[in-house]
This record gives sequence, structure tokens and C-alpha cells, in this order.
Amino acid sequence: MAPTILVLNGPNLNILGTREPDVYGHETMAEIEAACAKRASALGLTVEFRQSNSEGELVDWVQGARNGYAGLIVNAGAYTHTSVALLDALLACDVPVIEVHLSNIFQRDDFRHHSYVSKAARGLICGFGGFGYEMALDAAARMLGTTRE
Repeated sequence: MAPTILVLNGPNLNILGTREPDVYGHETMAEIEAACAKRASALGLTVEFRQSNSEGELVDWVQGARNGYAGLIVNAGAYTHTSVALLDALLACDVPVIEVHLSNIFQRDDFRHHSYVSKAARGLICGFGGFGYEMALDAAARMLGTTRE
């Protein structure tokens, strides 16, 4: 059975495609998920996407990641810059974490330059839109040794 990567998305990512398309693009979360499912299959992985506007629900999902997931890709949205609770859960989850952002957070407001998630992540991919998730899957496959390419 192929290893599964859990992909967690934070607040407001459920409205991608219509939310500030000049910053986040026109791609919807469903389109990103479909592209990732295809890419994961090519890499010998499966993906499970989840999205929540609730910090507590994201923390619960991170805590559960050690049970059955080989890795975790996280786009915590605004919680990236504010959530010590999410950081603590990520530090304790015992699976490789890759941080993803659609926009380049370092070209945006100063408060977005700091990421709590980064302290727990093996790496950070930002500024490539939805393709950043596929890049994170490539990184996960390399870390797990499942890449077929």
C-alpha cells in the first residue's frame, strides 16, 4: 500500500479561486487536490486533503498524523504567523512536515515574514501557487524513498 501524505489547509483556503486572485491565483482547492492526487500516484504516494478554518481542528489533525500518515504538508494560512498551539502539535507529531504557501510570504506584509510552522518543517515552499503542493509531494517522495522518477 502506498504511503499517505496528509495535506492540511488552514483558514480561508476553502475560498481559493475567488479570494484575492491577484495574490492567491484563480486555482481552486479542488483543482489543487486533483493535481496532487495525480502527482502523488506518479510518485508512489497517496494524498488526503483537509481544510479547516478552525485552529483547534487543525491541531487535532496534526496530533492524529502519527497514526497512519507518512508525512504532512501544511499550508496553515494565517495561523502560520500566529499559532504556537499548531507549532507545538507539529513538533510532537513525529512525521516529516513540509510547509507550503501559495504566495511568497516574504514579499508580503512584514507580519507574514515570520512562520511558527517553519520551526517544525523540514522545508518551506512558497510563491509557486498551487504547484507548490506538487513540489512538496516531490520532496516528500524523496524523503520517503518512494519516487519512481
